Amino acid sequence: MSRYWSDVVNTLTPYVPGEQPQLKKLIKLNTNESPYPPSPRVLQAIAAVSADTLRLYPDPESLVLRQAIAARNGLRPEQVFVGNGSDEVIALAFMALLKHELPLYFPDVSYSFYPVWSQLYGINYTAVPVGQDFSIDPATYPARNGGIIIPNPNAPTGMLMSLDAIRTLLRKSADSAVVIDEAYIDFGGESAVQLVNEFDNLLVVQTLSKSRALAGLRVGFAMGSSVLIEALGRVKNSFNSYPLDVLAQRAALASIEDEDYFRTSCQRLMNSREKLCSAMVALGFTVLPSGANFIFASHAQYPARDLFSRLRERGIVVRYFDKPRIDNYLRISIGTEDDNTALLAAFRDLLG
Repeated sequence: MSRYWSDVVNTLTPYVPGEQPQLKKLIKLNTNESPYPPSPRVLQAIAAVSADTLRLYPDPESLVLRQAIAARNGLRPEQVFVGNGSDEVIALAFMALLKHELPLYFPDVSYSFYPVWSQLYGINYTAVPVGQDFSIDPATYPARNGGIIIPNPNAPTGMLMSLDAIRTLLRKSADSAVVIDEAYIDFGGESAVQLVNEFDNLLVVQTLSKSRALAGLRVGFAMGSSVLIEALGRVKNSFNSYPLDVLAQRAALASIEDEDYFRTSCQRLMNSREKLCSAMVALGFTVLPSGANFIFASHAQYPARDLFSRLRERGIVVRYFDKPRIDNYLRISIGTEDDNTALLAAFRDLLG
């Protein structure tokens, strides 16, 4: 059947998402989903949608939702773009902002979708090595570039860049777009959105999948200068003019409006993360400092590949990356207290 494929299909190495096991009894700590439910207002908003509403197309510009996101972040609606999860938003940014003659730059230990999008859109890119401690140094990025994209916190390490470091990068790359992918920023980081009105080359991308427990609805958004947002809109409207359905728009709005629930859930997870980190360090693990809803951990005496397999045998699924520099680390999503307790019990058994 491959004789029917376009030439580009043969060049692609698709992104492989974390496994979604079908067995119900597994403890699932591999895809960084929230261990807690979304705000009760979300389900109320979905239940209130009428059949007649579903008969009609949704608002193609998601104006009410964009107004709410803008108000929360001190921006104007024309500085906000929404899409089907942050992956779609970033994919549109690759085409709209990051495809130039000069190469695109991103960390070598980073979100593995970046090289996939680069291949898909024919973008020349350079992976910039992170430090020995997995930190990202703005000094390692050239001033002349076709764009920069960096996750903050980084994935899969969970490590944060400071706002001062991001400022340095933005000043240095004044002639190109800098995309800061903030999928996990709500778990202890300081968002770069406060720099949007200072730097017109900054695009900040966030998602409702993690901290707002809406991974099943697929809602992401970007914030930046109106010029950058217009570019995203032009690409979106050349591809799919109705990206967010009615349920997603209303559920997302309900979540954005429930600030107390959001903050309480984030703090609850951060407390669990610190407790889990301390317990794992006591078991001999090295755990990188995390600003995300997961941790990145390694044990000097027990290979990560073996621990991954043996946890799976005990019904616990974590993420293992068979890649240079990180092939002795496990990425572990923060679960419920019961999940974390079961994980620690399994590690104690495995480590003797």
